[in-house]
Amino acid sequence: MTTVQATRGGAWLLDKAADVFTPEQITDEHRLIGETTAEFMTKEVVPVIDRLEAKDWTLARGLLARCGELGLLGMHVPEAYGGVELDKVSSVIVAEQLGRVASFAAAQGAQANLCILPILMFGTEEQKTRYLPLLVSGELVGAYALSESGSGSDALGARARAVRQDDGSFVISGEKMWITNGGFADVIIVFAKVDGEHFTAFIVERGFKGVSSGKEEHKMGINGSSTTPIVLQDVHVPAANLLGAIGKGHKVAFNVLNFGRFKLGAMVTGSAKVAIAEAAKYAATRKQFGQPIGRFGAIRHKLGEMTARVFAVESLVYRTAGTIDAAVAAAGGDRSQAVLAALEEFAVEASIAKVAGSEAQTYVLDENVQIHGGNGFVRDYPAERHYRDARVNRIFEGTNEINRLLIPGMLLKRAARGDLPLFAAARALRDEIMSPSLPEEPDESPLAAERLAVRAFAKAALLLAGTAAERHRERLDQEQELLLWLADVIIEVYAADSAVMRASQAHAAQHPTASLQADTARLLVSSAALRIETTVREALAALAEGDELRVLLAALRRLLKVPPCDTVVLRRRLADETLVHGGYLFA
Repeated sequence: MTTVQATRGGAWLLDKAADVFTPEQITDEHRLIGETTAEFMTKEVVPVIDRLEAKDWTLARGLLARCGELGLLGMHVPEAYGGVELDKVSSVIVAEQLGRVASFAAAQGAQANLCILPILMFGTEEQKTRYLPLLVSGELVGAYALSESGSGSDALGARARAVRQDDGSFVISGEKMWITNGGFADVIIVFAKVDGEHFTAFIVERGFKGVSSGKEEHKMGINGSSTTPIVLQDVHVPAANLLGAIGKGHKVAFNVLNFGRFKLGAMVTGSAKVAIAEAAKYAATRKQFGQPIGRFGAIRHKLGEMTARVFAVESLVYRTAGTIDAAVAAAGGDRSQAVLAALEEFAVEASIAKVAGSEAQTYVLDENVQIHGGNGFVRDYPAERHYRDARVNRIFEGTNEINRLLIPGMLLKRAARGDLPLFAAARALRDEIMSPSLPEEPDESPLAAERLAVRAFAKAALLLAGTAAERHRERLDQEQELLLWLADVIIEVYAADSAVMRASQAHAAQHPTASLQADTARLLVSSAALRIETTVREALAALAEGDELRVLLAALRRLLKVPPCDTVVLRRRLADETLVHGGYLFA
């Protein structure tokens, strides 16, 4: 694996990275892991989708046990507890393959990520020894119970109560909602407020008296996964099952969600790749007006755009995985605690992966239905199921709105603490804008213009962040519309930067797809420039007026001097190559 320098979360907004980890750098071991997972999905999961959707939970448990046999539940767990402890790049590769069947991916994720990780990172040695080997093998099935009917995104507003007993144990009462694996989970990570005040995590077993499941939810999609309420009626939980410290449940909840968001970005990328292959096959064979529909410009536009958007998300997801792995390697010591620290450090990138991934997937799966036409609307083709299954991904792991608010919120908090020199950079930018322009040294290297454009995008984000912070100061967190706009720009910066860096490294390495990657990066940068300009203009108009607004808009025009390119030609080339390849080009 190429070594990627460990850095600080959000640092790419201020400094150009020396290099990033890309899918082209995966090792033979990574490929073997991907092939093993792909074979399992193709031979054992895809053929039984209908049975899973008919609520055959015995089958679901059996498939989870098979995951245990293949090491797909213990990827993050040390060998001492039955795991294989692989790097985060491996977890991305596995998640992409699992994403082919969203229902099963949800069940596996609830086990491997949401149940196992809290015990691994926050559990006592006794808890790890007791629960992890059985969860890793699939003998026990896990779940994660955080949400309630009145506290979805507001997790800390939970009403479930845990009352301390004289012997140190707890009695928990409450009802959790929308719990994946809820119908048959054996071990459940439950969050409740001790004495009605201190938000705390517990390990609750199905066998504890008072634990029961409600009825299966009637869902729009992922019908092959169990989703039920978990009812807790005066459940006696031993003191030994307290997970972490009393009042520190937020540390457990939010760090696990950070990892879930990152993994979701990988999972939806795999789903989108499947849809591109289906769309390409259909467009190549479906004839209208005497020729395959794949020859029409309208369809080629869709295929080219689908490929470009997945390339961007794939690039940022692998970049994030490589950065986390580098940070863990640099930390040394207890690996699980190093992973925990890295997840906290790169929480912004995890939220970006979740938002960008789920929304790119939404576009791809919607266009897959459209390319299939009437056949995409009926269950004879998988396009319909993909479309339904994907909708929850903008709700899972914190809604996209919540994650959009978190992205600038976390960056601004780091800036206020002095951990990220965001405000200093914004002040320096103002000085730069007001000073005469210096002639730029000519750069004839491939994608030089795109690299300059990405730096301009980052400066546009700083212009907006600095102006918003100066105008609203400590009240900025109440200006959600501004934060949402700022998040959109920040997401665009990370996606474009990741794509351009990947394409540049492919060129330097003379990779066979280097030319196509360059075309994709140019298309992404050209499109991002238009979106960023529109977003920042709208946001600045909400921050200033009159002469001040005119000065800010002039500064924006000076920053975003990104010449347009012929995106029709770029999309057509990507589409034509996708049709020839029969699917996603960069797999």
